[in-house]
Amino acid sequence: MIYHSPSLVGYMLWLRYGLLALQPLRPLRDIYAHHLESPGTKAFTIAEAHCLFSPFSSTDVRISLGPGDLLQGAVGQRHRGLLLRAAKAVWPRWFIRRAMKGHGLGMLITAFRNPPISILSRNGGTAKDETKGKSS
Repeated sequence: MIYHSPSLVGYMLWLRYGLLALQPLRPLRDIYAHHLESPGTKAFTIAEAHCLFSPFSSTDVRISLGPGDLLQGAVGQRHRGLLLRAAKAVWPRWFIRRAMKGHGLGMLITAFRNPPISILSRNGGTAKDETKGKSS
C-alpha cells in the first residue's frame, strides 16, 4: 500500500500526536512513521509518487478517500478515546466526499512502460493458439 500525504487521516493524527501532545511543529512524516499502521510507515505526495515511478513512460496517480478518512467502521483501533468517538458521530462525510476528494490516505497508481509487453508481441505479432497441434 502506498499512502498519500497530506490526508485527512494525517491531519487527525497530527491533531492527536502533534497539537494535543504540545508538539505542533512535529512533521507529518514523523507522525506517519510512528502512529500510522506500523513503525516506519511512509506517505508520499503526488509529486513524490511520480518521481518514484519515473522509470515508467506513463503514470497516473489518483487519491482515494478510505474508511479512515471518513471515520467509518472500526477505524482508529490504536487511537481510541472520547474525542475519536465524538468525531465519528459528527464527521461530515457528505462534505468530505464532495469537497476534499484529494485529501484521502489511499494512493492509487497506474504505471505503464513503453512499449507495453503483450501476448501479441511475445508471439511474433500474431495471436497464435498455443493448444493447436497437441494431442490429447
